[in-house]
Amino acid sequence: MDIRRKRQMRYSLVFGMLLLAFCIIVVLNINTGNVQISVPDILKILFLKKGVEVEYNIIWRIRLPRLLMAAILGGALSLSGFLLQTFFANPIAGPFILGISSGAKMVVALTMIYFMGHFSHVSSTALIVAAFIGSLISIGFILLMSRKVHHMATLLVAGTMIGYICSAITDFIVTFAEDTDIVNLHGWSLGSFSGMSWGNVKVAFLVVSITFVCTFLMAKPIGAFQMGEGYAQSMGINMKVFRVILILLSSVFSACVTAFAGPISFVGIAVPFLVKKTLGSANPLVVIPGTFLGGAVFCMACDLIARMAFAPTELNISTVTSIFGAPIVIFMMLGKKKGK
Repeated sequence: MDIRRKRQMRYSLVFGMLLLAFCIIVVLNINTGNVQISVPDILKILFLKKGVEVEYNIIWRIRLPRLLMAAILGGALSLSGFLLQTFFANPIAGPFILGISSGAKMVVALTMIYFMGHFSHVSSTALIVAAFIGSLISIGFILLMSRKVHHMATLLVAGTMIGYICSAITDFIVTFAEDTDIVNLHGWSLGSFSGMSWGNVKVAFLVVSITFVCTFLMAKPIGAFQMGEGYAQSMGINMKVFRVILILLSSVFSACVTAFAGPISFVGIAVPFLVKKTLGSANPLVVIPGTFLGGAVFCMACDLIARMAFAPTELNISTVTSIFGAPIVIFMMLGKKKGK
């Protein structure tokens, strides 16, 4: 009972701190910018929908959609990493490292160019489908290689090479696509939460929330799989179906992020690791919601830094996530070597 209470207290403390950090970063994101808005005015605009028209428009049309997208997509990217780490049984596995984000980015770039050239408009659904197809193409190559390459380090290197190839193809496409209709393709290809609309928020929320629920329903099979493949099979889990579901869920999360914000690095590796360490547990029932909330906080904080560090110049979100995420990955690798 004492151990259970300690665990529950630890979980409550971690989730409480994450929620507090979430609230603080929300206020900072809405308050901070070229036009500073006081907290009382923010509350008035958000809850009473009253205030100065300029400030009202800044909050409702620019800052709030961007903030919500950073939270939704940050959580999705973190869970995508968690699912891939579960699938490959390796904490270094993630959508960016394995080249999955790059594959999604490549197909989305092609789709954007085609639609802009023929229809002058591309829907959110088309981008998500394109990113999903790109994700599956990259994963398909990785799974094919996993049959011949059994060493995980080599497989991760192979995934990185796939990412470089996809990125090179994307850069080639972007270089020869200088057109007024696709001027935002350069910024998107480097990763950014800017220019989000309420339409984007609705689509992303719908896709991510459904995928999140499906992931949470998989918590018990994931927990059994963490105990070993033999144990999971003894619990009646169909391993082929289980692996396919993990890949599909991870791909949907990664595809949604790439479709709207472009490729974002290291979040899918760093956040699950930090959440597990902080919670002191790998139990999916607490890690799944904790990872989503942690990813939301991490990406909102990184987006705030990207906007304000060198304002009015804005950094790409991947630049900031790499600065904070890469050292965590290095720490993970060093810790793993010490453990050996």
